[in-house]
Amino acid sequence: QVQLVESGGGLVQAGGSLRLSCAASERTLNTQVMAWFRQAPGKERELVGRIIGSGGTSYADSVKGRFTISRDFAKNTVYLQMNSLKLEDTAVYYCAASPSPLIAYKIWGRGTQVTVSS
Repeated sequence: QVQLVESGGGLVQAGGSLRLSCAASERTLNTQVMAWFRQAPGKERELVGRIIGSGGTSYADSVKGRFTISRDFAKNTVYLQMNSLKLEDTAVYYCAASPSPLIAYKIWGRGTQVTVSS
């Protein structure tokens, strides 16, 4: 079973940047699609964005233009670069993996906390 480990979270001031990493224990067909989700206190988990294969990306409207997802196959790692952070970006961020855009994400990391302060 592939394992995902997120890192890079922390406390940052509004307007600042953070880069999250999600390291997969191995590269398999189950990691073809990698996504970032987030869950703020009292709110449902939401999809932040995803990357399919080597380049196709899509983002939630709330982060479009501020967040960028990329991946390094050599390191089995996916990144979430977050710029111009807002207070409402505060959440636990999770990465997830799926073999296909049509299949639910079954592999999840444990999450990393991102807190944006004023």
